[in-house]
Amino acid sequence: MNDKELIQGIINKDEKYFKIFVDKYQSLVLNVCTSFLHCKSDAEDLTQEIFVEVFLSIHKFRNEAKLSTWLYRMAVNRSLNFIRNNKKRNIIKNIGSFFTGDDKKEIQIADPSYLYEDSDDVENERIELLHKAIDSLPEKQKIAFTLSKFDKLSYAEISEIMGITLAAVEGLIHRAKKNVAKKILSHYRKTSKKGKRKH
Repeated sequence: MNDKELIQGIINKDEKYFKIFVDKYQSLVLNVCTSFLHCKSDAEDLTQEIFVEVFLSIHKFRNEAKLSTWLYRMAVNRSLNFIRNNKKRNIIKNIGSFFTGDDKKEIQIADPSYLYEDSDDVENERIELLHKAIDSLPEKQKIAFTLSKFDKLSYAEISEIMGITLAAVEGLIHRAKKNVAKKILSHYRKTSKKGKRKH
């Protein structure tokens, strides 16, 4: 069954077509959400929300791009919105706890260990550091780098998803790699200095 048939079936509210559609594209959407959120449970929840949105808005899809490209864009945008909303909630929570005198402020960092079940604490720390460095990138760099590194998309596919030229994708990924490397090196330099002070 091709994508055109699937789309028409979903527009006609036929659940059989929607189930086939979910089976076909669920891993794509889940992988993108996981790449950005670094948290499996959040990614699963967001994936469900995205497919509900697809079911309700599939009639808006225009065959100007591939269906997979449309889904990639939706997954990226919803993931970034989720991150922004979480940041706002955490800021409000921290401000609230400041005024209520609650000193037990929890900094919530997504646990990436489910990706590396056999890894030790040091490896998890490295993964967490990498995720922090990626999350600190400017938005376009973050999208291009994440789709390339974690979702293993080609520059041509990223170009289509982001609606920019191949040269622009190459530039974004090049700058992203440099910025991530700087962040990680800076972290280890600070850690090294702290260690020297203790001795």
